[in-house]
Amino acid sequence: RAKHLNVHQAGKSDCGVKSNIKSIPGVMTIRGCAYAGSKGVVWGPIKDMVHISHGPVGCGQYSWGSRRNYYVGTTGIDSFVTLQFTSDFQEKDIVFGGDKKLDKILDEIQELFPLNNGITIQSECPVGLIGDDIEAVSRAKSKEYGGKTIVPVRCEGFRGVSQSLGHHIANDAVRDWIFGHIEAEGKPKFEPTPYDVAIIGDYNIGGDAWSSRILLEEMGLRVIAQWSGDGSLAELEATPKAKLNILHCYRSMNYISRH
Repeated sequence: RAKHLNVHQAGKSDCGVKSNIKSIPGVMTIRGCAYAGSKGVVWGPIKDMVHISHGPVGCGQYSWGSRRNYYVGTTGIDSFVTLQFTSDFQEKDIVFGGDKKLDKILDEIQELFPLNNGITIQSECPVGLIGDDIEAVSRAKSKEYGGKTIVPVRCEGFRGVSQSLGHHIANDAVRDWIFGHIEAEGKPKFEPTPYDVAIIGDYNIGGDAWSSRILLEEMGLRVIAQWSGDGSLAELEATPKAKLNILHCYRSMNYISRH
């Protein structure tokens, strides 16, 4: 263990331990990347949407089932947090592109899980490197499915060697692809009250957001959204109508709260 232990000396910025190095994009280390921040933290706990890990299977497997994001719902029917969806990129997809494969996967999800309320496409490193147009696929399939919410998220791991940029990218995707389309026809009308609040940046790990919600509701407030633990697409859409955003994890959600 000698290479992992050392005495910090005053005036020195580095104590010389082996673990004090930056993560390398594409290598599964203890730290995350932009993909991990988007798929594993912000988008993944939204329960009624299917989140596709678009790329090789490793990233999806690595980010699957490792966080206790509790939710109320029936898994595989109206909730999908603990299921893994991956496009399982192979070498031929790197060479010829993965857009057709993505198109097919979206059709399969619609057939197998018809009660999903939306789909996100969480792009892994190869998708950005080969230049696949996931935005075009998302727009085309959304139109084909009658306006279903399909969100392309440009969270390729190489964009940042920590999760933080992934949080920011995910927040921007909510701004551009959710808030930008919430006035669509057929959506139920939201009836606001003076006491509407949103819990932002709580991922309900072990059920902690439920505790916060109980306390707020006992105070007489109405919690209209949880971001994103035990959260839903409808709650994301309702959030701009809240009178107050209560921010728990500043690191991951200050971007959308400022917006």
